[in-house]
Amino acid sequence: MNQNEQIDQYCRRYKIMGMASTINETVKQAEASQLSYASFLMRLFEKEAEHRDRQARERQLKTANLPLKSCLNDYEERSESGLTSQKMNTLRELGWMDQLFNIMLMGPSGTGKSFLAAGLCADAIEKGYRAYFRTMEDIMTMLRMKEFSRTAMAEYKRMARANLIVIDDIMLFPVEKAQAVNLFNFVNQLYESTSFIITTNKMPADWAKMLDDEVLATALLDRLLFRCEVISLAGKSYRMENRKTIFAS
Repeated sequence: MNQNEQIDQYCRRYKIMGMASTINETVKQAEASQLSYASFLMRLFEKEAEHRDRQARERQLKTANLPLKSCLNDYEERSESGLTSQKMNTLRELGWMDQLFNIMLMGPSGTGKSFLAAGLCADAIEKGYRAYFRTMEDIMTMLRMKEFSRTAMAEYKRMARANLIVIDDIMLFPVEKAQAVNLFNFVNQLYESTSFIITTNKMPADWAKMLDDEVLATALLDRLLFRCEVISLAGKSYRMENRKTIFAS
């Protein structure tokens, strides 16, 4: 067994898989470039760091639960939407996350709210943030089940450590009082340490009707809108404009 094979075995034994997968190539480059010992060692650690960062992003993308289409490079600007390229670029820079700002995307169904939210969530993951995409129903189920289910409690702990949480289609349906209280407590716990992206087709004034509690709705909105950019999207439904048919044209 030569030295490279021995090094590979040690790397795999101690789970240094980034080094293991590139050791032969890195040794050849080091010999060809006559690298110093320190430079060679640094290059090995760089390979390991790249490998671990890539694995971390892949795990985060898996747990983020993003929709299939969530790449904002595919976003088509529409003049009636109210979201210009300049505003989109500002959103994608994610400076608002570092300032713990929230984003509320409002508008009729089909105007791109969920796609934009998922795309910003994907951008955040790519830049190393802990970000998750959940529907209102997902959040409600987690909060209801966390005291009885290990899976729900694990999910709750993930959310508690998040840098960004997307809540999609909030207030789409009426919410029972106990669930509304759970939602308020959840947001109240996190809003000073976590950014939220909210998508909704309801005006804030309608939230009291959906919660059947004006005081609770006011308190919830107070926390979400305290540091928040409200973006109103307009226009026709993208899905209706691009709906498919089984018949030949």
